[in-house]
Amino acid sequence: MDFSFDARTEELRATLLDFMHAHVEPAEPVFHDQLESSGDPWAWDAAPVLGELRTEARRRGLWNLFLPGDGGAGLTNLQYAPLAEISGRSFLAPATMNCAAPDTGNMEVLHSFGTDAQKDEWLAPLLSGEIRSAFAMTEPDVASSDATNIELSIVRDGDHYVLNGRKWWITGAMNPNCRIFIVMGKTDPSADRHRQQSMILAPRDAPGLEVKRAMHVFGYDDHDHGGHAELSFTDVRVPVGNLIGEEGAGFAIAQARLGPGRIHHCMRSIGVAERAIELMCARASGRVAFGRPIADQGVVRDWIAESRVRIEQLRLLVLKTAWLMDTVGNRGAHTEIQAIKIATPATVQWILDKAIQVHGAGGLSQDFPLAAAYAGIRTLRFADGPDEVHKNALAKSELARRAADVIRPGRSGSHPV
Repeated sequence: MDFSFDARTEELRATLLDFMHAHVEPAEPVFHDQLESSGDPWAWDAAPVLGELRTEARRRGLWNLFLPGDGGAGLTNLQYAPLAEISGRSFLAPATMNCAAPDTGNMEVLHSFGTDAQKDEWLAPLLSGEIRSAFAMTEPDVASSDATNIELSIVRDGDHYVLNGRKWWITGAMNPNCRIFIVMGKTDPSADRHRQQSMILAPRDAPGLEVKRAMHVFGYDDHDHGGHAELSFTDVRVPVGNLIGEEGAGFAIAQARLGPGRIHHCMRSIGVAERAIELMCARASGRVAFGRPIADQGVVRDWIAESRVRIEQLRLLVLKTAWLMDTVGNRGAHTEIQAIKIATPATVQWILDKAIQVHGAGGLSQDFPLAAAYAGIRTLRFADGPDEVHKNALAKSELARRAADVIRPGRSGSHPV
């Protein structure tokens, strides 16, 4: 494995770092002021500075970097990893480059499974940044960590499907520019367990589709991601042509969507941790307690050293996963994708906790980005599957490999090097 950056990655990194320093980071307080004055905390597109940043990102060639195919930058996962990490340093950066979740995953679904008509109507405006989208899978009345539990009904009625059910924690749905939902529900409850589900496109303005309320995260409205919402679907009729793929393909499409989504979350989270370490070092060096900088305290130095060790370990695991996805495919990298999804939120949460502690009460406040980042990272231990589900699956896979004695003596891991 060679994790050195090629010439194109180095060029994009330099461009992105300059863009972040010269434009994105100075725009963060401006964006907050403009959004507050708009009267709608989720109306990101109402902030003029975001439009200015998007124009600059496109001019610099920093647009749709996540997408390897048509309409994207054509980058590999390994090339995209350091760029996503840099973007993770600012809540604003992913949206400025059209690389923000959940739009990225939705664009990947439409790119891979959508019909030509669906791509023309929904993928094209998403790729151009004209609209936003949401992915509606999680439900309040079932344990959605098991996607086969999903109960929203999708019933064929002539040339339409009729949707009935509830969803919640639907990221991005509070943004008024979220125009389309990819909805997962059941088309055939009597089919095989993993063939009951389908995915369908439901426009926001479809009669019977109601955004009921915003969901708060530790008291935060989480507007950085377009908010999370509870939705209700009451006899929502959408054309048959809005079905993505075929009936019964919903579970497989969901799994295909979640692999890249998980690694993108992990890549960006490393950027969150790097910024936390920088803030922790600056605060420790500049704050005096009991007659000396708190950076002189052994426990603080221990936290800083541990933070560096843990983030370097995590980065190597994420890069290995990206390399495997590029070389053996998402299925071949399944074990590593699970491993980074387990390791990343816990590691970054630990680093943020220590950074908050170094900042004292200030770390809990809105004066620093740490508390909001902590809330966001804590949610990642549920998003795209909770820790326990990934650990259970990873352990079952490991036990099966041991039982089959497929690991050569003296070697370990699914991809020994």
